[in-house]
Amino acid sequence: MNLASCCHFFHTLVKIGYNKTSNAMKARSDMDKIFDSLNDAQRSAVETIDGPLLILAGAGSGKTKTITSRLAYLLDSVGVPSSQTLTLTFTNKAAKEMRERAMGLISQNSYPPLLCTFHKFGLLFLKFHIHLLGRSNTFVVIDSDDKKKILKKINADLPTALVASEISRYKNSLIDPKEAYAQAELTNYKHIAKIYEEYQAYLLDNNLVDFDDLLCLTYKLLDENDELCTQTSEKYRYIMIDEYQDTNELQLRLLQKLCSTHNNLCVVGDDDQSIYGWRGAHVRNILEFDQDFPNTTIVKLEHNYRSTQAILTVANSLIEHNRSRLGKTLIATKPSGEDVKVLSAHDETEESQKVAKEIRRLLDSGVRANEIAVLYRINALSRSLEEGLNRAGVAYKLVGGLRFYDRAEVKDLISYLRVITNVHDNFSLKRIINKPKRGLGKATIEKLELSAMAASKSMFEFIDTLSDGELESLARKKSVSELRSFIREIVELRDIAEEAIYQFIDQLENRFKIKETLKGLPDEADKISNVDEFYGLFRDYIKQNPEASVAEFLNDITLQSDQDQVEGESIYIMSIHASKGLEFEHLFVIGMEEGFLPLIGDGSDLEEERRLGYVAFTRAKSNLTLSSVNSRFYKGRRTELQKSRFINEAGLCEGSLILEKNTAYKKGDLVRHKIFGAGRVEGVSKSGREFKLLINFGGNKRDILASFVEKL
Repeated sequence: MNLASCCHFFHTLVKIGYNKTSNAMKARSDMDKIFDSLNDAQRSAVETIDGPLLILAGAGSGKTKTITSRLAYLLDSVGVPSSQTLTLTFTNKAAKEMRERAMGLISQNSYPPLLCTFHKFGLLFLKFHIHLLGRSNTFVVIDSDDKKKILKKINADLPTALVASEISRYKNSLIDPKEAYAQAELTNYKHIAKIYEEYQAYLLDNNLVDFDDLLCLTYKLLDENDELCTQTSEKYRYIMIDEYQDTNELQLRLLQKLCSTHNNLCVVGDDDQSIYGWRGAHVRNILEFDQDFPNTTIVKLEHNYRSTQAILTVANSLIEHNRSRLGKTLIATKPSGEDVKVLSAHDETEESQKVAKEIRRLLDSGVRANEIAVLYRINALSRSLEEGLNRAGVAYKLVGGLRFYDRAEVKDLISYLRVITNVHDNFSLKRIINKPKRGLGKATIEKLELSAMAASKSMFEFIDTLSDGELESLARKKSVSELRSFIREIVELRDIAEEAIYQFIDQLENRFKIKETLKGLPDEADKISNVDEFYGLFRDYIKQNPEASVAEFLNDITLQSDQDQVEGESIYIMSIHASKGLEFEHLFVIGMEEGFLPLIGDGSDLEEERRLGYVAFTRAKSNLTLSSVNSRFYKGRRTELQKSRFINEAGLCEGSLILEKNTAYKKGDLVRHKIFGAGRVEGVSKSGREFKLLINFGGNKRDILASFVEKL
């Protein structure tokens, strides 16, 4: 070897060594960036790669940082190709935030991983594979408004919102129209099953796909095509799911298909923040994750970076009363902070005044408006709150909903009152002439309006002066008697309003049964609560102003509902559901009474109500104030109320309520009995002062008191 060759060889060795050192330094740099500021539990979650992993992430514990760091670790440190990863969440906003944070940690030469919502994944999947169902991939996805229009064309008699909700429920439970019909016991639900069948045929004929189909059809393809299922599972070898406590039955079964060739499924969630049972989410998906995916590793993120210890102590004390939970305790990383405050008021008017006064004090001390929020369980509670803030001159933004007077059912009631005080108000009459349904279609109402204009009369006057024969030429025969009854009731209510105003609001409901028309709708409880709130508001107004008329009441609420637009920042008011994922320095929770939080009645779930309380408390960063009243308009009448049991359970006051402490056992626990041996708990119930366990001992199920077994 000559000198030149030796020199070249030497330089090559040096270059190789330099490149190796450089690559090692770069890898270390990437690792440092990924693990920077992670605590031990977060780091453990990031480094756990193979097999099922449940990251139990408490409120404010940095779950987004953990899941995005884990994705970056997979790609940049482990060397998993980005095409083999799939990360799913529930909202486009969450997906966008996670994508941006993950890409900030991933080296620039990495191909962007697939990180999207469940439904976006379904859309992409169907574009590639829907031909296997004999359909074209040129399908169009319809939104909820399109869906309702189609359903209304098929059947206008049943409430469209109810029909749409039931069809969505069927699809997410993988029930086809024939099964839906076979299961239906009530006549109306048999009608809905028939509408479902026609609706599905319409979608197929027009190559349309609704929102639920994006997951339904994806599951159907994977379930009916083993080869495709295997290929898809092998393609996405590392799957991560955010907000796992919000998944439903269909999403669980879809994930089981996607993981059919491997068990590399990482889910992040918090069973204590599962608050969407009413829309199909199953808390059991996270509670029993280790049963659905055996050999699960569980990592708990318990360090909270949001709230003070004083707030977390209250939140922890509350949620410990739930029996169906995996169990964790949030630990504050911030100082202890101010004690949680409890406000008491005589009624909702005084409550709104006190809250508004506290907010005004905060604003005057220099606190920014967007650092303050007020939460409530029931939307109807916003009415008195809005009025109190208006009177105090505090600007507010209502998040995730309409102002009280802008809600459809409230606007309907206002329209009824306007027609009663002025029968020539065509605008209001058109709004209510077919509410409740009187068999009048849009075209019929337009014909009545045009004919009235041609006769130079108001619609009410025109209809009232027509003979039955003349009316039948404009409307269907069966609608004529309904219209006659409507006109007669309005006239009679007008007389009652003038002669016996105290009876007026009860007579309005008795004659038109507004609340009856709201039954069966997906948000029935909220809508009926809003109607009751309006009725109660009217009664209270007349009580305070005995000489007032319906017209004066309308003028008063018009002034209250037309809030002046105040320039500058606003505080936020919203329902607890709308607050999930948000945080505020100063937080007020109103309506802390039995019947409001917790909501009590048919279909209510006390443990989910308690989780709602926990979610509300953990939105607060520095200050938390809980408010209760002695009386409130409840179901349309002023009712004496008891302070919420949650205030007691949170350790904030002594009370007469008996508190049930959490049993040490939950469904799924392995236990040992000295006679029957080992078994698994399948149910927990109260038995006097003890808890009774339903235990499966190798196929033999027995009820045993908790004190007679020990946990394995």
